[in-house]
Amino acid sequence: MTAGRVLTAAAVLAAALLLVTGALPARAALQLADRTIPILVFVAAMTVVTELLEAAGLFHRVAYGVARLARGRTPVLWLLVALLGVVTTALFSLDTTAVLLTPVVVVVARACGLPVTPFALLCIMLANTGSLFLPVSNLTNLLAQHRLSWSPGAFLLAAGLPAVVACVVPVAVLTLVYRRAVTGTYTPPASRPLADPVLLRISQVTVAVLMVALVSGMPVWIPAVAAATVLLVATSRRTRVIPSPRLVPWRILLLTTALFVAVETVHARGLDAALQSAATGGRDAGSLALLAALAAVSANVANNLPAYLLLEPAAGADAARLLALLIGVNVGPLVTPWASLATMLWHRRLTTLGESVSWGRFAAIGAVIAVLTVAACVLALALVPPA
Repeated sequence: MTAGRVLTAAAVLAAALLLVTGALPARAALQLADRTIPILVFVAAMTVVTELLEAAGLFHRVAYGVARLARGRTPVLWLLVALLGVVTTALFSLDTTAVLLTPVVVVVARACGLPVTPFALLCIMLANTGSLFLPVSNLTNLLAQHRLSWSPGAFLLAAGLPAVVACVVPVAVLTLVYRRAVTGTYTPPASRPLADPVLLRISQVTVAVLMVALVSGMPVWIPAVAAATVLLVATSRRTRVIPSPRLVPWRILLLTTALFVAVETVHARGLDAALQSAATGGRDAGSLALLAALAAVSANVANNLPAYLLLEPAAGADAARLLALLIGVNVGPLVTPWASLATMLWHRRLTTLGESVSWGRFAAIGAVIAVLTVAACVLALALVPPA
């Protein structure tokens, strides 16, 4: 059994014990289930959607199209890849960018004869920092949206300026660090032939409809499940291959559920009093900065999901404070490997592709980006706070 499976099994067992022994009261457990089950269903459905889109060749099609669109100009390609990373993260989630877009960008960089490391780091940094735009961009956003009962449009309006800043700063830092690697020209690669153009068109239409539905205001799990169903049927009929249940990220769902249970137990038993006291404050710039900083540090010490759940009571129902918390847990986890699940998945994909980015380099660059980006985002939030 791998280390990941052992960790998941241990976490699930611990969560089961908390429920069975009553450490987490039944009423609190039911409230937790009511809040989190729709989110977990959404995560499962969107994972199936993105895996099937990758199988249909959509991500490769877009990435190679971007390489040709840049017409051999490396700085233009760099900016287009950054834009692609932001759009993918905003519309599909940070895990999609880490797991599916990163390998495609690596393949494109190789095909163009360009160094892989700058593009790989660009993908993972924007996967994290670009996840402030919409509720679907990050699991933490969905939790905050549920707390505030915001529509996707209201969320985008409130988080818009910090979200833009969160994308600009990492791109600027990475451009400065890798300024020699992202200049010059390259020979645009030829795209690979499509295995099934009809399946690709079905995928494109499904994505277009899904994107509209996700920002329509309806519960996001409904269009996600519908899109997954359409793609499952289309894939099985066009390829005559029945998609595997392994498309569903069972381990991630189980581990996430266990984290939910553990953190809710901490809340129910009042074991987080000291942390809540430290994070208490108003919506002035200093208080927002303190909350965001505590969130970023907590995310790098533990993980961004439990960090959000632990500090959510300190944010309360105040929109500005909740956004400061999201800035910390979304933008800040760029230093330790375990701070964001997307980062761990990204590194695993790079390893399977034969690429290597040392954790030392990742931590050094990530720390600079995290500090500068969190500070800039909080400043933007303080200048234009939500109502």
